Amino acid sequence: MSVAALDLDLEVFQGPFDLLLTLVLREEVDLLEVELADVVLAYVDHLERTGEIDLEATTEFLVLIAALLELKSRLMLPREDEEGLDLEPGEAAEELLARMLEYRRYKQAAGHLIERLAAEDGHRYRSAPLPASLRRVSYETAEACYDPNRLAKAIGGLLRVPPKLDLGHVARPHVSIEQRLAHMRGLLARAGSFSFDDAVKGADRLTEAVTLFALLELYKAGEADWEQSESFGPITISAGKGA
Repeated sequence: MSVAALDLDLEVFQGPFDLLLTLVLREEVDLLEVELADVVLAYVDHLERTGEIDLEATTEFLVLIAALLELKSRLMLPREDEEGLDLEPGEAAEELLARMLEYRRYKQAAGHLIERLAAEDGHRYRSAPLPASLRRVSYETAEACYDPNRLAKAIGGLLRVPPKLDLGHVARPHVSIEQRLAHMRGLLARAGSFSFDDAVKGADRLTEAVTLFALLELYKAGEADWEQSESFGPITISAGKGA
């Protein structure tokens, strides 16, 4: 809770605390008639009801109450003892107002710094140079990395489409489904039946895969059947009913 929101109910005043300060400074309320102890007790009661303390608001309250106490003590001193005072009551009121204005300026400056710090949350900049032991390049070379033209060139290189990768040096086996179909049809014509291992004997893995696909095509067309008596056992291929 801010000090401005503190409501007071005194014999000579009823309303917010900031209004009381304004009236005292304008001399529309006699400070001698204001019981500052009741003001402090009202604030303490409020803290007990809320169960929490706003350090900023509490600090502001303590500053203002201390200034009012100092001003009231000057007003209560007898006239013959005023020789030792540095300020007259009117000057003390002006000093209180100046202190309040100065406090407000510092408070606003602190708020501005808090906003700037929050806006740069997560970003911390190092102004001091790196120690020599941590440097891997010269300062001139590192500083050149921040050149806008060099940065634009680097980004442009990332956006450029790289050339197509040349795989001409990689040897790849070439086998077609037609070739394997012709091979298996030739085996069926010569032997009538054969094992799948005989059809792919000495072939690479790609040829084995294409041969299996060719077998499925022959089975789909009714040109071949196959039989496997056990899991992972040999596959026997024979001529189909549609052959």
